[in-house]
Amino acid sequence: MASPSKYSPEFREEAVQIALRSSKTISEVARELELNSETLRGWVKKYQKQQEPAADAELTVNERARLKELERRNRELEMEVTFLKKAAAYFAKDPR
Repeated sequence: MASPSKYSPEFREEAVQIALRSSKTISEVARELELNSETLRGWVKKYQKQQEPAADAELTVNERARLKELERRNRELEMEVTFLKKAAAYFAKDPR
């Protein structure tokens, strides 16, 4: 059985938030907080895993709207690329 942690849940949460918000590496943050870097890295991984949405979760209304807009924009850009390729091929022909 694992022994109880010497770090409180509040301390862990604060350390994770500092590590995620900081421009410093996890090792640097851990050194400043006098932690083992692998301990902090484990806490950060666990936090990030908990924050991930479930793979089978439904999209929210805002996410669906954003997805629809991105798909529309993608189609527009694909049409522009196709047109520009044809134009480049046309103008690349030597008129002489």
